[in-house]
Amino acid sequence: MDVAVIGGGAAGFFSAIHVKYNHPDASVVIIEKSNKFLSKVKVSGGGRCNVTNVEHRISELVKAYPRGGKQLKKLFPTFSTPDTMKWFEERGVSLVVQDDNCVFPESQNSQSVINCFLSEVNRLGITIQTGIKVKGIEPIEDGKIRLTMDEEVAVFDKIIVATGGSPKRTGLSWLEQVGHEIVEPVPSLFTFNMPEEKVKDLMGVVVEKTITKIPGTKLKSDGPLLITHWGMSGPSILKLSAFGARILSENKYKFKVQVNWVNELNDSVVFDEVQRLVKEYSLKHLSSIRPYYLPERLWRFLLDRVGLNPDKKWNELGKKGINKIVTILTNDLYDVNGKTTFKEEFVTCGGVSWESINTKTMESKVVPNLFFAGEVLDVDGITGGYNFQAAWTTAFVAAKFNVA
Repeated sequence: MDVAVIGGGAAGFFSAIHVKYNHPDASVVIIEKSNKFLSKVKVSGGGRCNVTNVEHRISELVKAYPRGGKQLKKLFPTFSTPDTMKWFEERGVSLVVQDDNCVFPESQNSQSVINCFLSEVNRLGITIQTGIKVKGIEPIEDGKIRLTMDEEVAVFDKIIVATGGSPKRTGLSWLEQVGHEIVEPVPSLFTFNMPEEKVKDLMGVVVEKTITKIPGTKLKSDGPLLITHWGMSGPSILKLSAFGARILSENKYKFKVQVNWVNELNDSVVFDEVQRLVKEYSLKHLSSIRPYYLPERLWRFLLDRVGLNPDKKWNELGKKGINKIVTILTNDLYDVNGKTTFKEEFVTCGGVSWESINTKTMESKVVPNLFFAGEVLDVDGITGGYNFQAAWTTAFVAAKFNVA
């Protein structure tokens, strides 16, 4: 049996390896269009590779997927986060769980994951071909599939498509041409650009607990927020961008973001806290006492933003001053104009529609013996190891095909 896996990324390698586990006599080749493979694995998680998330409750796990969660709910019982951790550890990749439930190699180096994959591929006799672009597929007699590439045509018994997310619909045209429904791809997981906002001067400041919203929508997120030299990033913002991918694209990435710096939804609770500070630190300067232990640079910036002198004493605030502080802490608005997507780590919303896939087997409904795995599908997760977990799970299932 000849099997081709198209795509030399996470899902591609994982599916190729499992095809050989399930069908040891099969001839398996990984076909990658670029001259390097596992490039996203290499750079993900800041070069550390967040392989999965420790969350094992499937009902909670699926909440991390703006798209594809419903389908993954059916697939996760077959191969979920504990299976991923066991798989890597059994193959010599020791793992550590961070406080935020993200799982990384103990080495804190993505090369550990890459070496693990290469070791398995070599051991199993899987061939890797790079610099080869697939241009088309065509079902032919006896259930075989003809693959048209740059310089040649080849015939395979089974094909797994694991090409990753395509930033443009044209990148999926070869799959659309044979009848697969395509959901228009748009970026997901991006940072917010704020060219006109002075908050950029606080580059490097991190606030561990925030709530962020897009006014006029139901979009809401929480978690750490990082201020960058172009605007805002961090899990709270990235999560917002993932769940809002389509809406924000339709708005051409021009919108407002509301930041609650103190992670407290109830304004009256914040009001009471500020009043407590007024009483307890009445003769102290505003700059010397930071509500909710906000970073000093941010607190001074917020005071300036509402026109309060940092040398003013707390007992000089008055009700108007207290209200200004409560408002800026819970309802701080910024203009966003544009996004930044890291090219090597980009995640797309959209891809091959689940309507074209048998979710029990990951087989195409329109081309028999053609299977799908990973981000080429209309599936994407927030940060935290979820996108890799979707890749492992769909690849595991796609590689389980039966031979008639």
